[in-house]
Amino acid sequence: MMQMWVMFALLTLLAILFVVVPFIRREKVLTVDNQANAERIDIYHQRLNELNAELSNQRIEHDAYQESVLELKRRLLNELSPEQQLRSRGNNRIFALTGLLFTITVSGVFYHFTGSQQQIANWYDAIEKLPEYGERAVLQQGQRLSANELQAFALGLRTKLAHSGDDAVAWMLLGRIAMSLNDYEMAKQAFDKALKMEPNNSNILVNYSQVLLVEGSESGMNRAARLLAKVLRNEPTNIDAISLLALIAYEKQDWREAKTAFEVLLASMNSDDPRYSMIEQRIVEIEQKIAPQTTVSPAALQIEVSLNAQLMDQLPKQGTLFVFAKAVDGPAMPLAVAKLTNFNLPLRVTLDDSMAMMPSLKLSSYQNVIITARISTDDSVMPQAGELEGQSEVISLSNALEVIPVEINRIISNTGN
Repeated sequence: MMQMWVMFALLTLLAILFVVVPFIRREKVLTVDNQANAERIDIYHQRLNELNAELSNQRIEHDAYQESVLELKRRLLNELSPEQQLRSRGNNRIFALTGLLFTITVSGVFYHFTGSQQQIANWYDAIEKLPEYGERAVLQQGQRLSANELQAFALGLRTKLAHSGDDAVAWMLLGRIAMSLNDYEMAKQAFDKALKMEPNNSNILVNYSQVLLVEGSESGMNRAARLLAKVLRNEPTNIDAISLLALIAYEKQDWREAKTAFEVLLASMNSDDPRYSMIEQRIVEIEQKIAPQTTVSPAALQIEVSLNAQLMDQLPKQGTLFVFAKAVDGPAMPLAVAKLTNFNLPLRVTLDDSMAMMPSLKLSSYQNVIITARISTDDSVMPQAGELEGQSEVISLSNALEVIPVEINRIISNTGN
């Protein structure tokens, strides 16, 4: 901080010199010897007497005499002008002082509004608080860092690494902070630096893989898989690496590899772990995708939608009818959706694999589903209070009725229902 103010003072002093020096130099140039002025006046009087004598002897005309006298006075005035300007010496000091004050004022105001003193102050503050931020972020001591504090922590780390860039742990920490700030490009650059120093560090490899997965590109996922495979060669039971490999395999629809990874992950957990049931369901879902079909699911489901007579007055004039199927033990996303804007109840709707919202989530991939019919007032499939809805019982696709009835018989009271 002191260095910043010293530089500011030096620049201000330089500006002051540009303002004051011209006045000082002018005073030196304007300094005149009084003896020289007296000689010039004597010469003037001598020449004037000569002109009077010539006029008396009629050697020159009167008009020429007047012009010569005028020229003589003008020359004397020019020669004596430094002496007259010498009287402004006091004014020069005033001008110099005014310029000095003006320069200081303008410099201060200009720097206050356009300078970077606040950013520099924040920079020094970030450097001073770097140990405190490290304790709160790494050791989980005290309150969690806010977004602004994370920015300051990253700034302090970059400053430290600029002076000593051979700290792999600091580079990895910077990468993790960049991930928290959603700056994935900076995170990748930081992890690249850390890997060059410690290419076999499992923590760096796992964290770098997380960045590549969040980025979501195919090349990034492939590189993440290679990094995680390197981790598992050295640490076959690294849970973080297994979890990420399971997600990569699932995203790439490599069901067998995903199932193996999730099973290893499940075996390492206790049954009271909140993630246990979620992973268990994911394994069941994958088994349904890769298991041979023992029964042939119907190509389509015929749904007959009707409206309870007591709700006839509640039917909106311009509603949208959504009919969709969801797996009983599966993802929350519908497997097949039909949307009708012009409809008269009762009516029949066909649901099949062509109505899937995602290619990997098809109606024929699951055994048990529930059919929902909902009349929306805002053209959105998300439930809203006041909309009309009805659901079927659990339907087994291997033993479904030819026509499945669904009666719209209730009003949604809130979105949690």
